Amino acid sequence: MVRILDKAAVQPRSRFNLSNSMTIKRSPSRLATVRIRIPVSNAQPNRVELVTTVGIQGVTGIAQILFRIFRDGVEIFNTQQGIESAASEQNYAITFQAIDKNVRSGSHVYTVSAENLTANTRADIVGPISFSGLAVKTRT
Repeated sequence: MVRILDKAAVQPRSRFNLSNSMTIKRSPSRLATVRIRIPVSNAQPNRVELVTTVGIQGVTGIAQILFRIFRDGVEIFNTQQGIESAASEQNYAITFQAIDKNVRSGSHVYTVSAENLTANTRADIVGPISFSGLAVKTRT
């Protein structure tokens, strides 16, 4: 049995919009941030379940995009996705999930970022972007 300790969600971009795109840089760009609080009385064992969805369009080449999730500035998860720029595979909705286990009590800031690892390629954030976190106390 689990008990919900806290939850948070943000949606900085709610829909697909080519006219408001953002190029993914070769250095990390923050996409979204949520704050999760773990009460002292319910500290451990626990887990924070994080889910991210990002709408991306490939513009040139095959870009390798590195997504990272940080807790309080420390990387806790990453995943890499290839984004093509031609034919039917030009637009993507990338969704990934991470689980952060046994988080100490207190308030924690989770951030998701993206960076393009491949020179001479381009991929743009075109939306939507959503990032959510759910903290639960797990059974002892």
